[in-house]
Amino acid sequence: MPPRRPSRKPRRPELRRAAPAPVAAERLQKVLARSGVGSRRDMEAMIAARRVIVNERPAELGQRVGPGDRVKVDGRLVNLRFEDRPPRVLLYHKPAGEIVSADDPGGRPSVFEKLPRLRGGRWVSVGRLDFNSEGLLVLTTSGDLAARLMHPRYGLEREYAVRVRGGLSAEAVRRLREGVELADGLARFDSLEDAGGEGANRWYRGVLREGRNREVRRMVEAVGGAVSRLIRTRFGPIALPRALKRGMSRELEPAEVSALLAQLGMGAPGPQTRPTRVQLARPGRAPGRRGSARQR
Repeated sequence: MPPRRPSRKPRRPELRRAAPAPVAAERLQKVLARSGVGSRRDMEAMIAARRVIVNERPAELGQRVGPGDRVKVDGRLVNLRFEDRPPRVLLYHKPAGEIVSADDPGGRPSVFEKLPRLRGGRWVSVGRLDFNSEGLLVLTTSGDLAARLMHPRYGLEREYAVRVRGGLSAEAVRRLREGVELADGLARFDSLEDAGGEGANRWYRGVLREGRNREVRRMVEAVGGAVSRLIRTRFGPIALPRALKRGMSRELEPAEVSALLAQLGMGAPGPQTRPTRVQLARPGRAPGRRGSARQR
């Protein structure tokens, strides 16, 4: 008998993968803002100033771009983000002696030297802290989110622990709550509370709803005081985590970012989050006798 041929298994029909849906073209300023270059308003100004190049030609306002387009800002190629994924948000505990700028003619240390590297994007700082100030610095890859957090229209609170040499009189505290006149207009604390201290220094917890340059220091100087130490402990719904040491950073989890966006009215919360205030840590009490010694 001839040898029996091995039976062949019936071929399975080939499964064809569905082609991915094409990414729709979007307005240039929106894509650049999502990619972390700046806010949409900033992008519109840069486009008008012919600082944005698309496929080797100057961009135009309202122009749409897709994944196949090459976009440069000030000669630098931008890694465009078209996916509707949440932005990245980073918390950094800034120590005194660092500048919040990527380019300083004086060569001073920059906070950006210590941040995680990004491929094709950049960290956008939400407001600034001056060279001698410390505390919470929020950074994000989204220009739109940064603009939303900073815009005076939304009036997000900034909370500070303020150490004043010699303390403040009751009259000085009253004036700071009601408003003092500065070179760039009237400024006031929404709240200013005594937080203790000893010797020549006194701590206060102050809350503002704006972030002008050196505003807290200038306000205290306007009533005859002098700030010897300034720590930002909260920005809007985000508090400085107690476990985050100076010079260290912590990136928010996707669920925390979703909750933050929902709190700001910029997106729906994820399935495991609620649209409530994002409080990563309780606002720390102003450093007193023990806290000050530990941080020094």
